[in-house]
Amino acid sequence: MMFAVAMTFIDQTIVSIAAPDIVRELNLSASGMQWVINAYLLALAAFFAVGGRLADLYGPRRIVVVGTLVFVVSSVMCGCVPEGDAAQGWLIGFRAVQGLGAALLFPAALAVVVAVFPAERRGRALALFFGLSGALTAVGPLLGGWLTAAWTWRAVFWVNVPVAVVALALTAMAHITDRRRAGTLDVVGAALMAVGMGLSVLGFQQAYTWGWDSPATWLCVAGGLAVLAFFVRYERGVRHPLIDLRVFRDRAFTVDAAVLFFAMLAFVPLFFFASVYAQVSLSASPNQAALFLLYVFAGFAIASQWGGRILDRQGARPALKTGAVVGCVGFALWAGKLTDLSMHDQWPYAALAGAGIGFILAPASTDAVNRAIGPSYGEVTGITQTVRNYAASVGMAVFGTVLTHVTRSNVTSTLESQGMSAEQARDTAHSVSGAITGSGDASPPTGTGPAADRMREIVSAVRMDFAEANQWVFYGMAIALGIAFLVALRHPGGTAVTSAASTGAQQERTSAKSG
Repeated sequence: MMFAVAMTFIDQTIVSIAAPDIVRELNLSASGMQWVINAYLLALAAFFAVGGRLADLYGPRRIVVVGTLVFVVSSVMCGCVPEGDAAQGWLIGFRAVQGLGAALLFPAALAVVVAVFPAERRGRALALFFGLSGALTAVGPLLGGWLTAAWTWRAVFWVNVPVAVVALALTAMAHITDRRRAGTLDVVGAALMAVGMGLSVLGFQQAYTWGWDSPATWLCVAGGLAVLAFFVRYERGVRHPLIDLRVFRDRAFTVDAAVLFFAMLAFVPLFFFASVYAQVSLSASPNQAALFLLYVFAGFAIASQWGGRILDRQGARPALKTGAVVGCVGFALWAGKLTDLSMHDQWPYAALAGAGIGFILAPASTDAVNRAIGPSYGEVTGITQTVRNYAASVGMAVFGTVLTHVTRSNVTSTLESQGMSAEQARDTAHSVSGAITGSGDASPPTGTGPAADRMREIVSAVRMDFAEANQWVFYGMAIALGIAFLVALRHPGGTAVTSAASTGAQQERTSAKSG
């Protein structure tokens, strides 16, 4: 099961490194490239709960196989995208299908792991399972950089084929027993969740194009949130709901989910924005950008193991508080160093930011699943992973809009200071900001004419403008981790095991009194 889910988490970030080559070859727009990444995350968020429910209804082994097949076929189609006008729609569409396959695969795989391990060994198994997911998210850019440089950007999709073949073979060899639960699929609930999430993220994503003062922007955001609110109300009256909302009565579970939301606002988007920053402001190659992100992974890997030990001994609360503080400080210090334009000087802060996420990810995910014993693990995982991936989608949309807007404003000011007219500066800055925020292309401008000549002369100033724009994004990530700390303070503490024991003792005392 770990081998099977490897594909799904690598694909959350592997495309970030290949973005410049994809944009240049397929001539995608800036928002189009962000949607190539966001379509996958959004489909994950929209259909994760569906995947968990289907695993309960039809058996986890069967859904693992179906999810793997959907994922690998759509991966092949992404790698076979034709050039021309249809390229952008083709790639975004099949990336969304990839996300659907991953949403089917992951909760079913987790249900298999839970069924295999007894209760006393389940905590370690789940910590390893969730820790692996975060680690593979960080490995994605490294693999993407190597494949792009050594072969072609299309290989970042085709690499899933051999992995899927091995995963299917191992699944067949494991002789997994399918256990089904009675019930039906809440189709209406699934549709409401998909529409609500899609509309809200669309509004955030298009805010730069439409404008924050545009009625269309806020209509999408408010409409999406309204649909999600109606979804919550609707689920309370369904006999077999898509999401059993009773799990949120457990305060620890609710806090775990909320901390995951604010942490994931920063974690997955970080790999896209840091990669583009490295290639634009630091003039790094894809391989160098991947190595730049290795600092984040190093901090994450060490802290993830440490966080698991804290979870076992003291519960999730100390790990969540520590991770939020470390991450907030790491992102804030890193933001301050972005304008130094030195990769070497930034590594301690990149590692610190990664460590903060490492302390949070596995402990929060494991504690949430362990505390929600009543519902099925498929349902509970569907909730936590929906929260994670919806947060990643919102983070990509909001931070992407901020980055593009601030870059345009900075470049406009730079061009006007060089003597360019206000109108010409705005037009030029719009094209430049759209190009570099969407693709990470650090190549000097080509062409002839006064504007092109002037842009070649001030390309270093534009790189600094882009670095300053990224500071807004990284400070925003620090704020997200700061909010996560405030939420973590509400965690009741303890472990799921001690809570269960306390509940059992209370029940025994009640029974004794009744007797």
